[in-house]
Amino acid sequence: MSKAHFGLIGLGVMGENLVLNAERNGFSSVVFNRTYSKTQDFLQGRGAGKSIEGAKELQDFVGKLERPRRILMMVKAGPATDAVIEQISPFLEEGDLLIDGGNSEFRDTERRVKDLESKSFGYIGMGVSGGSKGALEGPSMMPGGTKSSYEAIENLVCKMAAQVNDGPCVAYIGPGGSGHFVKTVHNGIEYAIEQILSEAYDLMKRVGGMNGKEIADVMAFWNNTEELSSYLVEITEICLRAKDSQDGIEIVEKIMDKAGQKGTGLWTVVSALELGASVPTIYASLNARVMSSMKNQRITAESIISRSTIKPFHLGNQKDGMAPLMDAVVLATIASYAQGMELMRIASKEFNYNLNMPSIAQIWKGGCIIRSELLQRIQDAYSLNKELPNLLIDPWFVEQIERRISGLEKIVAGAVQSGIPVPCLSSTLDYINSYRTSRLPQNLVQAMRDCFGSHTYERIDKVGTFHTNWLEIGEKK
Repeated sequence: MSKAHFGLIGLGVMGENLVLNAERNGFSSVVFNRTYSKTQDFLQGRGAGKSIEGAKELQDFVGKLERPRRILMMVKAGPATDAVIEQISPFLEEGDLLIDGGNSEFRDTERRVKDLESKSFGYIGMGVSGGSKGALEGPSMMPGGTKSSYEAIENLVCKMAAQVNDGPCVAYIGPGGSGHFVKTVHNGIEYAIEQILSEAYDLMKRVGGMNGKEIADVMAFWNNTEELSSYLVEITEICLRAKDSQDGIEIVEKIMDKAGQKGTGLWTVVSALELGASVPTIYASLNARVMSSMKNQRITAESIISRSTIKPFHLGNQKDGMAPLMDAVVLATIASYAQGMELMRIASKEFNYNLNMPSIAQIWKGGCIIRSELLQRIQDAYSLNKELPNLLIDPWFVEQIERRISGLEKIVAGAVQSGIPVPCLSSTLDYINSYRTSRLPQNLVQAMRDCFGSHTYERIDKVGTFHTNWLEIGEKK
């Protein structure tokens, strides 16, 4: 009996869809799930009549695969992934390859690559984006590890990935945990854009007095522009149009305003802080989710602390896509991508990942959650200048800032006057204003640090490091 090309461990929604994707693309498969009844249900259901078989024990699972074995793990990140590796390792042989397709923390992947490679096994940490639909029809995949390990799965993943006009949405990212690092940043950008669109919705509803259909129509307008055409804008429109079949009320308005997080947004922000990368728009989106979880406190605070009265201000007209608001959303979206790309650029140097920025933009153009037409502009910018320090100074993006900054300023000012929180939009304005200011007030911060802690400072008129006895020369008269 011939052996299968591909093995999958973990029959959750993503795992099921990925193995069906592989089988559709000509790769016979073996599946294993910790609970065997789940395997049986899958084989009798969605997997029935396909070149997929099951295994009850890991040793049997491994034995049904052709060598070198290619095994994708779709299990919970952290200890669960380590447990699977420990359980399956005794049955693996030299050249066999494990692929972690979950949202693992990139340092865990670094450790696993070193450990598994030392035993002559291959190990790939692969970010997978696209949700359940993308997993089935073609996701964006971000594999990192040794180049030889990637070459062993290249044929498989290139066929499984989403396809765009310039190739499959998968490429070798780099060594170690680089694939999972890039996926983490992807998710940080995703957090930001989701929050940006939510802030726009809130303004249209509370300031503009618009209903779900009217806001959805604006999203449809935006989705037909180069700057905002994207998967997230597309599904925002869909969500806003959905109504409860029982009473015809918009479902969105019945949802509790508490957003969850699975950790990747936090990892993005922590990595940025550790590496010294500025990601205020991304951070604001994470903090907005944290604030949303404080529902009971917010209810109490609203009854105690007086609020500003909402003052009508110009968001734009529906026929022109709410132009000032659209300006704000475009710039906040650009800032989200710019911050993510900058974080990856810094990490690439720090960890010797040698990330290919145009390639990352290319593989995000299809399959993944943050796919958008804007990514072509990002790909072009980094193809033109591989050492580009920040997207904001690429000529096309400069033109966008200069044309749209007044709209962002008006929206943020109006929201502030009305007491409506717009954390991502306001953080974006601060980010752009800070980035285009050659002298910031941190000179005073340095003076204070030197005054209380003798931390020293540099001067603009002399070379070297200096300390001043501030209490002697600057004491109040």
